[in-house]
Amino acid sequence: MELRYQLLRNLLYWLNRNTGTIAAVIVGVAMYVLPKPDSIDIDAWKTLIIAVITLILIITEPIPLPGIAFVIIILQVYFGIADAETVSNAFMNDAVFFIMGSLMLAVAIIKQGWDVRIALGIVALTGNKTQNIAIGFSIISAVMSSFIGAHTVAAIMLPIGITLIRHMSSEKAETTQLAGILLFSVAYGSLIGSVGSPSGGGRNVIMMIYMKEYGIEPLSYWRWMVYVYPLVFLQIPILGLILKSSFRPEYLKLGKSIRKLKLQVGKSGKVTGNQYFAIFIFILVLLGWVTLSQKHGLGIIALTGVVIYLFTGLVKWQDLNNHVNWGVIILFGAAISLGVQIKNTGAADWLSLQVISVVGESLLQNQGVSDVLNVFLTTIFANILSGTATVAILGPITLNFPGDTLHAGLITAIASSFGYFTAVAAPACVIVYSSGLVRSRDFLRVGWKMGIVSIVVTIIYANIYWPLLK
Repeated sequence: MELRYQLLRNLLYWLNRNTGTIAAVIVGVAMYVLPKPDSIDIDAWKTLIIAVITLILIITEPIPLPGIAFVIIILQVYFGIADAETVSNAFMNDAVFFIMGSLMLAVAIIKQGWDVRIALGIVALTGNKTQNIAIGFSIISAVMSSFIGAHTVAAIMLPIGITLIRHMSSEKAETTQLAGILLFSVAYGSLIGSVGSPSGGGRNVIMMIYMKEYGIEPLSYWRWMVYVYPLVFLQIPILGLILKSSFRPEYLKLGKSIRKLKLQVGKSGKVTGNQYFAIFIFILVLLGWVTLSQKHGLGIIALTGVVIYLFTGLVKWQDLNNHVNWGVIILFGAAISLGVQIKNTGAADWLSLQVISVVGESLLQNQGVSDVLNVFLTTIFANILSGTATVAILGPITLNFPGDTLHAGLITAIASSFGYFTAVAAPACVIVYSSGLVRSRDFLRVGWKMGIVSIVVTIIYANIYWPLLK
């Protein structure tokens, strides 16, 4: 009898801890067994099943996220969507190289002590109040990402945030809320600013190319900023309010951390030749991203910087091996491979057409309705695919919406940055999650607020401000 009760308790305990797994299995089996819609190909339907299962697992996190990455990979093969070779090819691409290279570059910068010096410079401007520092992080991240991309800025700012957090306490449990407010200010600030100029992200350039193909005169670099940059500044204070309401930092002031920073910088003495050389290499990488990424790819340029650091002895492989979160790289690669299949199987096109058919073309004649559909659809895809892939897939569809084509194109480009909801929705989120200081569920807890507000603000902004520019 005692054994029976023990087994029952163990079963109840397992069920309680694995509700996410159970939900994913039930939903996945139901979608697989029930008849699929006639208008969708079987491979596309299977891909959507994997996407739904993945989203449930990422949100509930019954196993570590790198484990969920393996689920994504094996289901593609077992479902017959692609063979192992095809999945592998989709898994290892320039985007994965970029994430890996960015994390390695951040390790090199930390190794040379630049993180503490930059952190001290930031707090010198913001003061020691946690809320002010978080706002400062948001502003700096947004402005920088407008010109060099959200993923790059997240890689630069992450070690700075970690330094401030760890100087307050080395115990993770004692800085959970502090880590949330600081690191989300980096991730979301970077996403907000990434649409500020054409060079803020590949998706912006893709949209400009589409506009030209549709016979629209593409906006100049400056004109794009005139249309979009006020929205960047509108969203930053909103982000500050949302983070303030979502996290209650354990420390309202970071005076202790700042004193340690000053002491640490003081002990290290003046900037050395190696430190100057390290930052020089990093600047070259940034310039390479801005000027050469279209030809050589972001990932290859990032890895070039890593190789230079290794050859010059500014960082050792052991440092990279010990401090790079390899599980996050696996997760990002798996998510990309699924995104490739969503596109290649036609699942993305099918979803888009279903939404449009439900709304009706006559309703889309109204600019407000068209904007709501555009933002809603783009936001969903941006949290499943990358922002660049979202624009590549949805751009031709949204530009065909009735009404102002330029308006529709800009809305799509902006909404593609709303990858707030999961840890794998955007490279900036992946990089911040790699710190191990924030949980995947926090992205949904905070992201839905930021997502809804961003959607509403964007629609109001576009329909009030943009008509004044014509």
